[in-house]
Amino acid sequence: MPVASSQEPTMLSILIPIYNFDCRKLVQDLVAQCEALGIAYEILCFDDCSLEDYRQLNASLSEHAHVSYHFQTKNLGRARNRNALAAAAQYEYLLFMDGDSGIVHERYIADYIRAATPTIVLYGGTFYPDKPPKDSRLYLHWKVGRAREQMPASTRQAAPYSRFTTNNFLVPKSLFQRIQFDASIRQYGHEDTLFAQALQQRGIPILHLDNPLEHIGLEANTVFLEKSERAIQNLVQLAQAGKPIETRLYAAYLKLKEWNLLGLYRLFFRIGKSSLRKNLLGKNPTLKSFDLYKLGILVELV
Repeated sequence: MPVASSQEPTMLSILIPIYNFDCRKLVQDLVAQCEALGIAYEILCFDDCSLEDYRQLNASLSEHAHVSYHFQTKNLGRARNRNALAAAAQYEYLLFMDGDSGIVHERYIADYIRAATPTIVLYGGTFYPDKPPKDSRLYLHWKVGRAREQMPASTRQAAPYSRFTTNNFLVPKSLFQRIQFDASIRQYGHEDTLFAQALQQRGIPILHLDNPLEHIGLEANTVFLEKSERAIQNLVQLAQAGKPIETRLYAAYLKLKEWNLLGLYRLFFRIGKSSLRKNLLGKNPTLKSFDLYKLGILVELV
């Protein structure tokens, strides 16, 4: 039986940016939930220039009447691709999710529909499995995800804007059109932080829910570390462009600057950088090494 009432949204655009990932299982599960609820929906999948193998796999997504697969001939980047998805959406509520996600429970769509409100943003959270991946080359991403991203809604709600990410959120289309993602960000990192800051500046509340998606697209330690470095480069570029953003990392940098310790930390990092990288790329990476390494990269760049 459909759960939607006259007071609940019945028209939903599910927006999935894709990059080098097989999204067929995710879309199949979403279709099943939407059909069971009897709602009007569409699933838009915009592939941001994936490799040909993934393009061939995901091209079959359009075989379903409510699913559209579009291949971008030029890589747009995370922000612009998401803006393009929103512009193409026809319904009143936009559900953004990353393509490398997995459905955790059968109430996923229903829980969003019940909580949807025209004036707020909903964020469902992220889930990582309890058991570490079999491949130790994925440990760093898994450890960071478990420690820094996966947390209950009550914890996230205590700092609603700083604990928001774009992997799993519902937003009214009319509200999104007022903000959108900052299209100046072309490479990985901090488009979600800027979006959350824009919400905060406009007084738009974020309600955190226990409605997670599983992050199944774990990246190898080398790739995850490289993307973390690119995110720090974005952080520096945004600060230099007059768009500083509040992060734990940037706050640590400002403390070092306040205490006149930047030179000492730069020396420490020059000596210890190779050891930190060895730990992070090894079989037992630590969060402490990860934090020290990121701060060192930031100090080097600035």
